[in-house]
Amino acid sequence: MRTDETEHGDILSPQAQLARRLNLLLDVVVAERGKPVTFREVQADLEAKGIKLSRARWFYMKEGTGRLVSDPVLLGGLCNIFNVDPSYLTGADAELPERIDSQLEFVKSLRAARVKSFAARTLGDVSPETLKAISEYLNKDIGRHPGAEAAAVSPPEDTEDEPPTAP
Repeated sequence: MRTDETEHGDILSPQAQLARRLNLLLDVVVAERGKPVTFREVQADLEAKGIKLSRARWFYMKEGTGRLVSDPVLLGGLCNIFNVDPSYLTGADAELPERIDSQLEFVKSLRAARVKSFAARTLGDVSPETLKAISEYLNKDIGRHPGAEAAAVSPPEDTEDEPPTAP
């Protein structure tokens, strides 16, 4: 599937395409190293290369809101951080890099496991049959609704990726 389409074939806006691609890269980092990349890490890495990135701009890039960020230096710096070809963020018709594509199924499994674990803790003492039914439902639902995946993600360790108070 091209990264500019949803699973239902809807075409995304350029801002949403960039946000989707960035969020896939961020998901892969979690799968590969077991914890999310923070804004401070991204900012420090870019700053070492002489590239500026504000918290507000990072937030809007990840959310797909606001103006489209098309600065090739910034996008190239981000691609360098995530070890992908610069065309992934700058190309209008970019395919998923093989490394990213291969990690997506693992990321889905992690999210489903996180939700199942939360449900098990929240519900307390339930029968194994009930827990199994909940797990099966969650697995099916997460597969059918890509938006549900984002809801299953726990917040990053540092909560500095919250929306800025002023644009």
